[in-house]
Amino acid sequence: MDMLKTPSGRSAALRAMALLCLLFSSVACKKNAPTDVFKDPVDYVNPYMGNISHLLMPTYPTVHLPNSMLRMCPARADYTVQLLDGLPLVLTSHRGANAFRLSPLNNLPDSIPTIARYTYDNEDVRPYRYIVHLDEEDVDVDFAPSFRGAIYRLRYNADSSGHYLIVHSEKGEMTAEGNVISGYRYLQDSVRIFVYMETSKSPVAYARRSDNGQYIWHKEQVTGNTLVLNYDLKSSSDLFVRYGISYISVEQARENLRSEIQSYNVEVLSKMGRNEWNKTLGKVQLEGGTTEARQVFYTSLYRTYERMINISEGGHYYAAEDDSVHSDNGIPYYTDDWVWDTYRAVHPLRILLEPEAESHMINSYIRAALLNKEKWLPTFPEVTGDSHRMNGNHAIAVLADAYAKGLTSFNLNDAYELAKRVMAEKTYAPWRRMPKGELDRFFDEKGFYPALPQGEKETDPTIHSWEKRQAVAVTLGAAYDYWCLSRLAQFSGHVAEAREFLRRSYDYRNLYNSETGFFHPKDKKGKFIRPFDYEFDGGPGARDYYDENNAYTYRWDIQHNFRDLIALMDGPEKFVDYLDQTFRTPMSTWKFNFYHNLPDQTGNVGQFSMANEPSLHIPYLYVYAGRPWRTQKLIRELVNEWFRNDLMGMPGDEDGGGLSAFVVFSMMGFYPVTPGLPAYVIGSPFFSKITLDLGGGNRFTIIADGANKENKYIQKAVLNGKTLDQAWFQHSDIAQGGTLELKMGPRPNKQWGVDTPPPSADPKP
Repeated sequence: MDMLKTPSGRSAALRAMALLCLLFSSVACKKNAPTDVFKDPVDYVNPYMGNISHLLMPTYPTVHLPNSMLRMCPARADYTVQLLDGLPLVLTSHRGANAFRLSPLNNLPDSIPTIARYTYDNEDVRPYRYIVHLDEEDVDVDFAPSFRGAIYRLRYNADSSGHYLIVHSEKGEMTAEGNVISGYRYLQDSVRIFVYMETSKSPVAYARRSDNGQYIWHKEQVTGNTLVLNYDLKSSSDLFVRYGISYISVEQARENLRSEIQSYNVEVLSKMGRNEWNKTLGKVQLEGGTTEARQVFYTSLYRTYERMINISEGGHYYAAEDDSVHSDNGIPYYTDDWVWDTYRAVHPLRILLEPEAESHMINSYIRAALLNKEKWLPTFPEVTGDSHRMNGNHAIAVLADAYAKGLTSFNLNDAYELAKRVMAEKTYAPWRRMPKGELDRFFDEKGFYPALPQGEKETDPTIHSWEKRQAVAVTLGAAYDYWCLSRLAQFSGHVAEAREFLRRSYDYRNLYNSETGFFHPKDKKGKFIRPFDYEFDGGPGARDYYDENNAYTYRWDIQHNFRDLIALMDGPEKFVDYLDQTFRTPMSTWKFNFYHNLPDQTGNVGQFSMANEPSLHIPYLYVYAGRPWRTQKLIRELVNEWFRNDLMGMPGDEDGGGLSAFVVFSMMGFYPVTPGLPAYVIGSPFFSKITLDLGGGNRFTIIADGANKENKYIQKAVLNGKTLDQAWFQHSDIAQGGTLELKMGPRPNKQWGVDTPPPSADPKP
């Protein structure tokens, strides 16, 4: 039984077959498919999971190899759209930004479209293959990727009088001659992506599209933005298109194709891709658990490999930071990372499963910083450069976390100096990449980012008109960044500087309101903004004061120092009361009104949002207050409620693995609450046995005796043969392999793991 999800509005017969397949999986299947659906890890992956969003962005069913330069997904906004906008060649961003389109047609319309729109049926998306029938056009499509190239098989209607292929480059130019089509597309400024294509047959005629959509025919060669190629397919209705892509040149795209694809065989390339995915996903082996749980787990793991992407080509890479091509000196260059989302769990997961790739990615961050004119660490590195979205400089957390966990194959002095420089010179203002200004100097002097009183008009030119000041979020995020910087200073022997940065890491205290237990914005005079509604104030996305989430989320945004937060909140009991308040305080208005103001804060349990990255660590905080059983219960509830193997099985914006890595860690039974500290907090594993391949022959095994839906509570634990009486462990305990044995039961052992809380930041100097 092959996994297949039939698009809505398609044949009733396939829907009936899909219902039968739900006995085995919520992923539909093809007629006459084999019965060994779940033979290998990749068979559990359902790229359709979450393709209908709860409110904002859906997930995308992306076809690619792990961290590969070439990615492709069907050209539509989400699963419910009934038309495909041509056949894309490559994604240049994880949210459906396609470059180049193919449009196969059996007959030409009077006016050439740049991209044909298709109704479709029998779609089958797997990580390594894409199959679809363009039903009204009567063309069958089969696609398989390599790392920098791919093959399309287009099966036209054999009885048609003509067989045409439209190739569109949008902001660029293409040339067709013989069976070769090549060209480029501008992505941004001077950044281009190049393509080199070969078809299995040469066209019998060529045309380009005029500005008014008319055909201008040529016999031997044609150049233009939109090309039309006419093929004689009388002997066979199949046309194969194989291609390579490059960010360097057409010639390099040709070399990428030549090095990876030597035939037009989709089946062979698909099998190679399947093997690559099984090798990658097989680094985590599961025993026990339900089929649904395995599907959610492996789908989530697959999503963490969509980014970053390796853009080294033939030993070189193009860097948008200086618009130049550089030698990679044997170390692959990676980009495309939204670190505000991924530093929390995606990068820590790679430290465990892909330490070599993570090391290369860290080196890529350092290279990108050394190449840009300011020498600042990027925040959102993309193929078009650092887009500097969101707030903070959390690449520093990536560096600190890696070094703390023994991943030291990067230049520590460079890392420290670049991290120190970006904190000293770049504005704290969200979504801005510019030198510090008046507000930043105020923050550095007073220890908090000043907020505007409600209703006061913004006059500072550094502030983004939509993203606003985010005064509390900026203050708390910078405090964490300074703590991570203090770690790098300590690692590199800068003791006095480490002490100063550690002092700055306590700046969050300046906004703590002891009367309410919230982090509360202050104006330039140091007075709390009043009156104040912690649920709604701050405008759209609460951005005047917070960011995408309200004060209930940012109450817990002190990732590095929960010991101090417990002290600020007058002890563990009050800390737990405030946590309960977060999960149990209902929306004070209709969902329509709530989400109109806070559309990113979906996946609600009370005021808690399962859908946004600043919330991911919150369920684990009960452990810090001596209530690990509360975390065990809560993690099971949250994953089961919000992450499911169906079309709406993702509660919010996925953001390149940000939410998925939370699922992977949580279902394994532990989570890196504080990137930068080499420790993991224990939750509740979903499987009776989990084995992680850490590389170098090292394996970490988690044995959860009796784990099932009811037996979610840990009764006792043994780590590497020794009794474990705390609900956390050090990275060093597992770095060279090890075994965590957990005895599970249906009732909480409220005495286990209560006495020794997980570590927090060093005491205030």
